[in-house]
Amino acid sequence: MYGPTGAGKTTMVKLLMRFYDVTDGAILIDGNNIKDFDRGELRKMFGMVLQDTWLFGGTVKDNIKYGKEEATDDQVIEAAKAAHVHHFIKTLPQGYHSIINEESSNISAGQKQLMTIARVILADPKILILDEATSSIDTRTEIQIQSAMDHLMKGRTSFIIAHRLSTIKNADLILVMNHGDIVEQGKHDELLKKNGFYAELYNSQFEVEERIEILYII
Repeated sequence: MYGPTGAGKTTMVKLLMRFYDVTDGAILIDGNNIKDFDRGELRKMFGMVLQDTWLFGGTVKDNIKYGKEEATDDQVIEAAKAAHVHHFIKTLPQGYHSIINEESSNISAGQKQLMTIARVILADPKILILDEATSSIDTRTEIQIQSAMDHLMKGRTSFIIAHRLSTIKNADLILVMNHGDIVEQGKHDELLKKNGFYAELYNSQFEVEERIEILYII
């Protein structure tokens, strides 16, 4: 889904995870109404990478294992490699046993984001929600994060809220939202040819890039 701030994209994500329920109609996952799932079990189907990364005070390994505590050391390392953070971890004084402080202020924002991605890769969820995952990251680190996310999204349904319009071109389906309604849908090229709301926002991206958000589906 795509649209300006306040269009309803984040609300859609909250409905998917049953932070609150729909009052009309139904949301289905693999043909099953999400209301038939226990909320805890439903949320285990989702992996989330957010703009505000969250790591806790503890070792690097324990932070990556947070979503799958039974994971082996080899699985943790493979997830870190897939997230392009293994090399950084090996440069730390105690490698995977290095301690992240309570504020996680002893590592950079980019490395925190990559560790969060490694955590989700290890958890291996069915569905992904990526919310502004490259926001406030320098260009070089963004390339690493984008590569890690490309690996993460393979074979999964992904809902992505992104700040940069250039990131949406390869989406399988874009639902264009405005004021809570879906006003257009299709692929990037199809929507541009319609010369509608999506095209207007896309063509004026340099003017609106700093104040719009996008949610699209892969």
